[in-house]
Amino acid sequence: MSQARTSVARPSSSLQPFRLAEGGIVDRSRVLLYSFDGAPLQGHLGDTLASALLASGVRLTGRSFKYHRPRGILSAGSEEPSALVELRRGDRREANTRATVAELYDGLVAQSQNRWPSLRYDAMAINQVFAPLFVAGFYYKTFMWPAALWERLYEPAIRRAAGLGRAAGGPDPDHYEKLTAFADVLVIGGGASGLAAALAAARAGERVILCDEQAHPGGRAIDDGRMVGGRPALDGVLETLAELSSDPRVRILPRTTVFGVYDGRTYGAVERVADHVAVPPADVPRQRLWRIIAKRAVLAAGATERGIIFADNDRPGVMLAGAVRSYIHRYGVLPGRRAVVFTNNDDGMTTARALATAGGHVVAVVDARSVSAASAATAPAPPPEGEHLLGAVVVRALGGTEVSGALVRLASGEERTIACDLIAVSGGWSPNLHLSTHLGGKPAWDDAIAAFRPGEALPPGMTAVGRAAGVFAAADRPYAITPMWQVPPAAAKGWRKPKAFVDLQHDVTDEDIQLAAREGFDHAEHLKRYTTLGMATDQGRTSALPGIAVLSAHTGRSLPETGLTTARPPYTPVSIGALAGTARGAHFRPVRRPPTYAWARQCGASFVETGLWLRAAYFPEPGDRDWYTAARREVEAVRTAVGISDVSTLGKIDVRGRDAAAFLDRIYCNTMSSLAIGRVRYGVMLREDGIVLDDGTAARFSDGHFVVTTTTANAARVMQHLEVCHQTLWPALDVTLASVTDHWAQIAIAGPRARDLLARVVDRPFDIANTAFLYMAAAEVGVCGGTPARLFRVSFSGELGFELAVPARFGQALMERLLVVGADLGVRPYGAEALGILRIEKGHVAGAELNGTTTAADLGLGGLMSRKKEYIGRLLAERPGLVAADRQVLVGLRPADRSARIRSGAHLVARNAKADAASDIGYVTSAAQSPTLGHAIALALMARGRERHGEIVRAVSPLTGEDVEVEVTSPVFYDPEGARLRG
Repeated sequence: MSQARTSVARPSSSLQPFRLAEGGIVDRSRVLLYSFDGAPLQGHLGDTLASALLASGVRLTGRSFKYHRPRGILSAGSEEPSALVELRRGDRREANTRATVAELYDGLVAQSQNRWPSLRYDAMAINQVFAPLFVAGFYYKTFMWPAALWERLYEPAIRRAAGLGRAAGGPDPDHYEKLTAFADVLVIGGGASGLAAALAAARAGERVILCDEQAHPGGRAIDDGRMVGGRPALDGVLETLAELSSDPRVRILPRTTVFGVYDGRTYGAVERVADHVAVPPADVPRQRLWRIIAKRAVLAAGATERGIIFADNDRPGVMLAGAVRSYIHRYGVLPGRRAVVFTNNDDGMTTARALATAGGHVVAVVDARSVSAASAATAPAPPPEGEHLLGAVVVRALGGTEVSGALVRLASGEERTIACDLIAVSGGWSPNLHLSTHLGGKPAWDDAIAAFRPGEALPPGMTAVGRAAGVFAAADRPYAITPMWQVPPAAAKGWRKPKAFVDLQHDVTDEDIQLAAREGFDHAEHLKRYTTLGMATDQGRTSALPGIAVLSAHTGRSLPETGLTTARPPYTPVSIGALAGTARGAHFRPVRRPPTYAWARQCGASFVETGLWLRAAYFPEPGDRDWYTAARREVEAVRTAVGISDVSTLGKIDVRGRDAAAFLDRIYCNTMSSLAIGRVRYGVMLREDGIVLDDGTAARFSDGHFVVTTTTANAARVMQHLEVCHQTLWPALDVTLASVTDHWAQIAIAGPRARDLLARVVDRPFDIANTAFLYMAAAEVGVCGGTPARLFRVSFSGELGFELAVPARFGQALMERLLVVGADLGVRPYGAEALGILRIEKGHVAGAELNGTTTAADLGLGGLMSRKKEYIGRLLAERPGLVAADRQVLVGLRPADRSARIRSGAHLVARNAKADAASDIGYVTSAAQSPTLGHAIALALMARGRERHGEIVRAVSPLTGEDVEVEVTSPVFYDPEGARLRG
């Protein structure tokens, strides 16, 4: 391979004086108009905002975070720490966009940030005068006294000064979406190595997904203007992309960044679908979040070039040498006409040649290496013009809002000023290894490249290739780096000592790092948090290793001993919109409708929100006075005949695997491993702190297959709890969890005639007789002539009861069928209001009692808490405060005057006590008017409640002004022996 010729030095237009007349992959026939800080400018299709600004001669793009120093464009990719701008207007306005990744489009409006009144004349630049005060840990050390001023003065002032850019004032008008994709091979990076990997996998017949950050894949093959076999490398890239695009098993995702690696060989990626247009089409999302599950992954993410720390190295016009080549070869832009190249490796010479070939004047190559250290393969080849200064260093960048020269220290110690408008710096390359460490992998130090490369413990199925693996040398392009991290400063002249920056976005200097180390923050992780080094939008890609090198020099530890900070997702910034997807507005909490919703609506049902679900509350009929009239009729049907209710909203979780029983034993406080196949057991699960999380049932269908039910409101929380326990506490257990709530429609059939009704739909020869299908039994059956179903003999109403589950698409048909075949049995549908009355009559606890403060013992379920096994919450459930004798426990209440009403939420006080907080002994959790008993009943939590059965207390409702005497009873009002549900 050799360097491609870019033989044109003429500007393409007077409006773009630094645009080359030829070269690059921009379309010069497509002129795009845009503005920056109100100034009208132009670029071409294929430009980024950064390349268009450089083409127009704009070097100053912003001001730094703390000191408001002038900042320009450092890089050409997503690693950019300095050129952060505000794009768009109105509700589409977005802050902190990297100009190097923002694609140019017609009408783009860009503004610089963090300046007032203007970019060139920023009044806040006065902060540089007070720089000695703004050292690392400044906030922690300064705003301590007097404490009274924190809220009045310090915090408001800090909030006004902090931050970069402005967020939009209104809702984002664009929309976002999420997709899941599966692949045999995921290729991360579309450079030469990534394209080769994708092509090999595709030719082997595998499903391939190729993700590349750029709008046009090709990577350094394009950026370096390489020639392969006498042809531009771009030709080979286009041929490879054409072959991949024609393969139906290959999906190519340009403008897509893989930002995280997660369990189960899952990768997160964000595709910038329409960031390159002013307004996305109505049917196109602005961004798309991909969840990619891949058997294998090829990390071909390339490498990021590092700078070298020297005084005033943040001046606009100081750029990474590789970025200079990118602007020349990818965008056809000459970043400067008079350049100094500062390097510690052979790659700097490549940039010098590219500049000279493109028509730039390379004044000098300042090579920090000695003659013996420079690569013999380059011999060392002099630049096409100018001087090659071996053993020399750039001590300081000169200039104000732009570079005007470089102060160079020669090998002899002499210092010389060289006039230039560009300082191209190459301090070496660091593999983009972040994704290789997201699951705990540790990078390994490689002396040959003076950088960390991916270690041996890669995520499952991942392979690193090319520059991402630390392979930089090629046959005719040896690397030959001699590490140099920092240039010793020149003697300060005048009152202000120039600063040498490590993290350009957060204004972290070498002195900040040294101060942090002196103050004891000499661990890489502590240093990061104390100084904010590497916490910017570039995630330390240009600053982390140089910063660690400064720390290493100060502490005397080697770089491998010092190590890098832990990289965590996301690899690059991900918008909140992409993470949210469609979960916004009405879709943030989308209404969920049970399978029988349409039927219930046709029946005139009134609906109530239960969690995210709309459940039928009651079914009114002509002549009903109120909702209670309908609910009473439905309760009477269940108590005297048969009622049916859609209970599909109950959470349903499929638990499978060899260790399923052992897993559930650790989740529930009672034992599930002893449950026989074909049986159901009521269970209670606790939180880690010993408080009840949820209750429900577990049905066992085989040795390794359970179906767990939860309350409607806690379904998602329980699923999350089980996943966390499996993934973090017991990952070695052979268990698979799946939420199947939406898969099954479940109909409760309750009442004395429930078995008669069920017999008319259950296929023979299954026997549902009382002696054959016992209370708390479960079975897989057929219904209505072969429809697969699951049958559970359970009861929430206290009557003979069953729950029949069929695939969700058959739910409405089953409900309608039951009403037809059970007409002569007096069957009626019943809703959530009747269900609530039935469960209170029976003393069953629900959400009001499972309120996040109660223990199993409080609810009368202490007998379920096993003493023979360990489970979540066991130890903390035994804390003195949770077993105290005066805890509020579950009781029943009935009014002393049977005609009186009890209000839910009423507070309980002793009969002769004053109704105030000091006298409060409990409160009513659930209340109902019982049609069965003919008077009001309630469940309550009361201090020492079990000792108070038969006692008269008062239920006081401050909101309604009611004060009712009530009798404390057992919480089970109806059929306490349980004879009816076992009938």
